[in-house]
Amino acid sequence: MILAGGKGERLHPLTLHRAKPAVPFGGIYRIIDFTLSNCINSGIRKIAVLTQYKSLSLDKHLRLGWNVFSGELSEFIISVPPQQRVGDKWYQGTADAIYQNIYMIEKDAPDYLLILAGDHIYKMDYAEMFRFHKEKGADATVAAIEVPRQQATAFGVIEVDRNARIVGFEEKPSSPRPLPGRPEFAFASMGVYLFNTKKIIEHLHSDALRDTSHDFGKNIIPEMMRSSRVYAYNFIDENRKAAKYWRDAGTIDAYWEANMDLVAVDPLLNLYDNQWPIRTHQAQSPPAKFVFAQEEKGGRLGIALDSIVAHGCIVSGGRVQNSVLSLNVRINSYSDVRESILMENVEIGRHCRIRRAIIDKDVVIPPRTVIGYDLAEDRKRFAVSPGGIVVIGKGASVAGQDPLLSDEDEDSA
Repeated sequence: MILAGGKGERLHPLTLHRAKPAVPFGGIYRIIDFTLSNCINSGIRKIAVLTQYKSLSLDKHLRLGWNVFSGELSEFIISVPPQQRVGDKWYQGTADAIYQNIYMIEKDAPDYLLILAGDHIYKMDYAEMFRFHKEKGADATVAAIEVPRQQATAFGVIEVDRNARIVGFEEKPSSPRPLPGRPEFAFASMGVYLFNTKKIIEHLHSDALRDTSHDFGKNIIPEMMRSSRVYAYNFIDENRKAAKYWRDAGTIDAYWEANMDLVAVDPLLNLYDNQWPIRTHQAQSPPAKFVFAQEEKGGRLGIALDSIVAHGCIVSGGRVQNSVLSLNVRINSYSDVRESILMENVEIGRHCRIRRAIIDKDVVIPPRTVIGYDLAEDRKRFAVSPGGIVVIGKGASVAGQDPLLSDEDEDSA
């Protein structure tokens, strides 16, 4: 069961019209594609995506890109909004979201239940975690990643003994408990939980009767520790890099940094690994196109350097560098785009200068617009993150800064 109903308020304005798991990432993906691909690559064929907040684009993406299972083999991926079977409330927390769908769990009667977050970016073989779970004879297993202690204050921190059994859990502690034998590191919860179904149903029923946050990390896991066998699984990264990769791109700055990493020569996240493919919905668009290569002084050059350019894009006499271009983006002549994320159907007019910006879908930037070079001016018109990233929301109307170019100066490609 994938929890995909979060508002993602720290990602506004990108989440004003969509749930956080549906936010585009890396040119052609949605954030939820990484969790779903992990399921497919791990051999999981029964998946329920629990939706709630502004789920239209997420539902559409699941229908178009993930309708890959055989009902004849009892496989499925389904989108499940709040059913209100046990009351008239929306999901009150991560545990309550599962509790409200106990009917579905009991009807399918699985022996084990895997709970995942739909808004994290990572590669993980859940089958390895399952093997660990069975070897330990665990009632519950929580995936954890080793992080430096000074960084662990931003996470839920798991305290374990030398056998990996969980003996403590604290949310965002000021002084995180270290790992046994590794005092410089702590275990951060990844929001990945594997349960014996009968055991977790007992605890969900018990939690529902009490006044709690109805949250796995804050309530369910600490309660299970008192009477059940609860273990921490040390995350094995299928990304196969020197450093383990797990990101919660939950803020504008973190989201921008995760995208910018993808255009590095040796990115931390490898999207080109045929052994662990990341699948998504592939739209029917023509190949990307780069036009105009006039070398005379002041001439146009349609070029993209150190960038990801999705299909359907046209770089028409402009320059793109260290940027991510989603589907059907157009960069017009003499424009310069750097360190930016341009989402589907964005058009950049002539003579624009764009730097360190995120421009959401269906936005047209008028000619001669300058963004990212004067943050004081940018703040008068757009959202600007603490790290100085300018964000223009989906479908926003952007006023021009200078008169439009004459008709004689407009060429087509």
